[in-house]
Formats: sequence, structure tokens, C-alpha cells
Amino acid sequence: MIVVAGEALIDLVPQDSADSADSADVADAAGAGLTPLAPRLGGGPYNTAVALGRLGSPVAFCSRISQDAFGEALLDGLRAAEVDVAYVQRGAEPTTLAVASIGADGSAGYSFYVEGTADRLFAVPRRLPDDVRAMSFGTCSLALEPGASAYEELMRREAARGVFTALDPNIRAGLIPDADAYRARFKSWLPSVTLLKLSEDDASWLGGTPREWLASGPAAVVITRGGEGLTVFTREGDEWSVPGEAVDVVDTIGAGDTVNAALLHGLWARDALSAKALAGFGADSWGEVLRFAARAAAVTVSRAGAEPPYAAELV
Repeated sequence: MIVVAGEALIDLVPQDSADSADSADVADAAGAGLTPLAPRLGGGPYNTAVALGRLGSPVAFCSRISQDAFGEALLDGLRAAEVDVAYVQRGAEPTTLAVASIGADGSAGYSFYVEGTADRLFAVPRRLPDDVRAMSFGTCSLALEPGASAYEELMRREAARGVFTALDPNIRAGLIPDADAYRARFKSWLPSVTLLKLSEDDASWLGGTPREWLASGPAAVVITRGGEGLTVFTREGDEWSVPGEAVDVVDTIGAGDTVNAALLHGLWARDALSAKALAGFGADSWGEVLRFAARAAAVTVSRAGAEPPYAAELV
């Protein structure tokens, strides 16, 4: 089983009259100088878990989700994707909200409403079952206390007992009050990380190189380059790239999360969820996994919001 740990939230995504069931409401909002927003299920770890479920991996979600209506919708989304919710904690606190803005090129920016929300109060669960093969961490959950310390403790604990650990920092700079402290904390995680995946923008913000990060622990580092594709750097000194797939981009919400899921699914399908297995991966194996991830991300960016593909869409 793959366990994804981190936040689940609601993305409020810009909406136009073509997307709305009630164009009068959209017109009223526009007339008032407001951008109409539509709620979408989201959060980097949440999207990763849903994508893994849709691809057919055995997956569970580990988080704290509100008991409000948004929280119920988030749980319904997990169940619909056949994600195990046995490790989901519940709380009376509200659901985190992320207001998305979409650029002309489809790129997404966010502002967050996070004070006193449920996912920030995540508590470290008891030891997870022995059949957990991998865990995935990242995004807001590793930046917002007190939950960040709990997720960090869980990461270190599970890595110490040999669980394959994937990390996508997915930087949201507006949520990080002390950039230097976060960068130092990021470096402290690397000895507990098997697979590090991050975007070019994340890599630039963090300051460092794949070779420097590999020297601290990970078996492989994958850098995403938007429509240009993906590159993997390995501890053995190899480097391989694949191009992106040409597609009309609606927005990029959930693209990186889809890549996370596709990488983990590809490794799971090849029985390669270990540092030892990755050490034996060559150009052909990495090429297959990276191309699969690029294809999955292309489907996600071709539609509005975080809507990762099902396995049948990638055949």
C-alpha cells in the first residue's frame, strides 16, 4: 500500500459563464467587480491520493479533515477514487480554503485561508501497518505548524523503518514566514527521503542542485519543467530527460500532484519502491516511468481544476 500524508482543502477556482449552471449568478458577481469562484476538491497530497486511486494503485490517505460540508465532500472524493480513509482524522475545525488565480498561460497562483483549520491539527498516528510500501509528503502540510512537525515526525519514523518516502515540497512562499528556516528544514528532511520531486520554480526558490540534494540522501531527484518535460537525476550519477506532451492547457492545477502519483504508480507497478530497486533502474526503465508521468500530467492540465486521469485514459 502507498500512504499519502498531508492536507485536503477546497480550491476556489475562477469560473466564467460557460462553466456555470447559473449564468445569472456569474453575471451578478462580475457586475459587482468580483470574480466568480467555484469550489473544487484539492490540496497537493489529496490530489496525489486521488490520482493514485484512479490509476489503480492501492492507496490510503493520512490527514485530518473537517466535519463540515467541505470535509464530507473531500471524503466522498477519496472514496470515489477507492482511496482507503482509515487513517483520516476528523475535527470540528473548518476546512482550509485556497483561492486560485489563473494566468493567461494557464499557470495557477494561490492565496490561502488557513487559520484554525482542521488539517493544521493533524496528530502523528500509531505505527502504520507492515504492508505500507511507500509514503508521500509535501505542500502546505510541511509548512504550517503545528501539523508540520507532526508530518515531519511521521516522515522520519516511517523512513527509519525502511518505508520508501517521496517528497514534493511544492513551495507556497506566502505560507512560509521564514524562508531561510524552511530551507534549512528542507535539507534536514533529505536523509529520510528516497525520491525527491520538485518543479524548476521550487528548485530555484530552495537554492541548491539535484547533485547536492542526492548527496544528502535521496536515491533519485525528479525535476519537472512544465510543458518542457521531466528530468531525473540518480545517485549513481545518471541523468535522463523526457519531453512534455503537447496539449491545450486549461490550467495547471494538480499537474505536479499528478506527476507525483504517476511516478509512484509506475514504480509500484515495477516493484521498484525501494532505494535498492532505483539503483538498478536504467534509461529504459526511467524513460517509461517519466513518459507515463508526462502523459498523465498532460491529461490533467487539459481540463479545469485538479482532475487527474483514470488508468483507462492513459492506455
